[in-house]
Amino acid sequence: TIIRGASAFHLAVGLRSRGFFTTWDLVTFAFHQARYLAFGEDMHTIAKVRSRALSIVAGRSVAEIAAIGEEIWDEDMRLMKSAGVNVATIGAFGWAGLQPRPETFEFGPLDSVMDRLAQNGLHAGMVTPTAAHPAWLSHRYPEVLRTDADGRRRRHGGRGSFCPSSAAYRDACATVARALAERYGEHPALLFWQVGSESAGACYCARCAAAFRRWLQDLYGDLDALNRRWYTAFGGHAYTAWSQVEPPFENGRGGPPALRLDFARFANRSLLDCFLNEAAILREVTPGLPVTAGMSGSRLDLDPHAWAPHLDFASGDGRPAEDAGPVQTAFLHDLSYGLKRRPFLLTGQAPSRQNRQPLDALKRPDRLRLDSYQAIAHGADSVIYSRWRCDRGGVGQRHDAVVEHRGHENTRVFGEVATIGAELRKLDDRLPGAAVDARVALVFDWESWWALEEVGGLLRRGQYPEALLRHYRALWRRNVPAAVVGPDADLTAYAVVSAPMLCLVRNGWAERVEAFVHGGGRFVATCLSGRVDETHGAHEGGAPGPLRKVTGVWVEETDALREDRQNRIIMKQHFGPCRGEYGCRHLCDLLHAESATVLATYGREFYAGWPAVTENEFGQGCAYYIGSEPEDDFLLHFYRTLCADAGVLPVLDAPEGVEVRRRVQNDRSFLFVLNHNEDVSFVSLPDGQHVDMLSGAAAQGRVPLRGWDVRVFEETPSDGGGR
Repeated sequence: TIIRGASAFHLAVGLRSRGFFTTWDLVTFAFHQARYLAFGEDMHTIAKVRSRALSIVAGRSVAEIAAIGEEIWDEDMRLMKSAGVNVATIGAFGWAGLQPRPETFEFGPLDSVMDRLAQNGLHAGMVTPTAAHPAWLSHRYPEVLRTDADGRRRRHGGRGSFCPSSAAYRDACATVARALAERYGEHPALLFWQVGSESAGACYCARCAAAFRRWLQDLYGDLDALNRRWYTAFGGHAYTAWSQVEPPFENGRGGPPALRLDFARFANRSLLDCFLNEAAILREVTPGLPVTAGMSGSRLDLDPHAWAPHLDFASGDGRPAEDAGPVQTAFLHDLSYGLKRRPFLLTGQAPSRQNRQPLDALKRPDRLRLDSYQAIAHGADSVIYSRWRCDRGGVGQRHDAVVEHRGHENTRVFGEVATIGAELRKLDDRLPGAAVDARVALVFDWESWWALEEVGGLLRRGQYPEALLRHYRALWRRNVPAAVVGPDADLTAYAVVSAPMLCLVRNGWAERVEAFVHGGGRFVATCLSGRVDETHGAHEGGAPGPLRKVTGVWVEETDALREDRQNRIIMKQHFGPCRGEYGCRHLCDLLHAESATVLATYGREFYAGWPAVTENEFGQGCAYYIGSEPEDDFLLHFYRTLCADAGVLPVLDAPEGVEVRRRVQNDRSFLFVLNHNEDVSFVSLPDGQHVDMLSGAAAQGRVPLRGWDVRVFEETPSDGGGR
């Protein structure tokens, strides 16, 4: 079980012998079980982590550790073992306590906790504290403070307030990372590293502006190329000297869309360079320990696909908005799994109430268990809670933890945590490392997201991830697993690839799609696809740009509908259950079908009768273009037919609100059935033998699930083979 505290991200990673993981030896983490971790891209270097269900406990900062009495830590050791916790993450946000003065490190409190963990058979995930730098660093080097988009330097205080281009900040981070690695690299309790726990936003200071100009010079070579690619002739934006190029300040004229797109790339790379600065030292000093960074859901300013190749394992935050629902949560888990196409570490799950919403409701009984197993079903090999013990002060005072202020285990939340820990121990010798088998991919491209934020007059900000979620929901409702991947993913690993609103089509991507479809794949594009190139320039010939050949359509115009208006999609040909009429909203591409067959037309406005949905046979496969944002029922029926034609079937037919997923490992198959309804639901298991992994009882035929219940089955198909 991995639980983490007010301080860090965590993951339990493997048993070490003299500082190195035992190759092929299994490691378990976070609230439950074990899993395989591949280091980098070397699939032969895999640590198999040993088998008792691990838990990661919310880590505490050094200052907090020093303030807590020895007797409380002794009691925490007892409580952790009682709850099934075996790993504590420590160190995040603890820089000021660890290094109270530039020349002084105070390791005593951290030494005491690390030793106590080892003595109790528990382990530690060490988080470098660099997300919250100490006040002395800000006062000695004011340039370490981030400057906002209005050009105002931030004052000290708060987390993630650093300038990623500051040499003083990076040097200080390197110093503290090396000190921790040299001090604890051989400690028997240490299992893994996490660099920081939160990333800053973009910085607009003079130092970052100069670094941005150098980055642009490396990218474009000379100003003539930049002016041409940015189309600066429009609006009088042309530059005659590199010194004239500035970040896109809010209180300035902003510049061309290409400036903002390139600055988003630069800012993302700057934060990645901060991670690499620390990770290089940790890998140098402790080459046997894996290194990760905390990936916090879908943040506009942080492209996780660009970071993924540099992580030894992926992690994902488990705290979506309270009203997000199971679909959005599942989407984020599939995004985390898709970063490395391997099991990931779930981080930051709130045991109950969190302090991130305007109104923080309690998690109802059994919801924590359901949330935990949903993450595992989607490829997590850990369950990590955001806090072990409630903070006495600060905003953490209002964030629930495994141990509340009353300080004992006789609470509802602690009891649920302990129950989950006990259950996960029953899975840890079989499940960890099992893969999620998805034959459908949904492309989530951060550069397209950045580009769409600059498409004024057609959609509001944040609409891109909402559009992706609608397509994902159609697959989720049918229990068809979908990998959420970046544009660089291997398309040939899937039977169906859907890329809604892929506004930015980079060089070579359309050719990859053509090869995929020609070889028998199914590809889906939608409104706003193929609008611009890498520098936000419109494609010659208009949309869908390089995708015109494979989709067999071109777009003449795009109508933007107000929120209170809709159009209609009228089916002209039967496409499975897609029949009759459906509503559509927001956008309507006015399509011309060239080689494509028209499946549906618009029913209203002056473009009534124009193509709205098309199908284009291309080689052995087909490409589809959906010109609007249809209602959910259309997408449900559309993907049902598309997946069936591609030979992709649901994991299991189940009632609405019952989620079914399968993980596989060698000849073993594990079926997860999760009831997101408040009432009892029933599912019919497929043919074959099924053993309930939590109760040990055999099961077959129609099985019940009470409200918010979970069943996990190890299955043997009726033919006796693996799935």
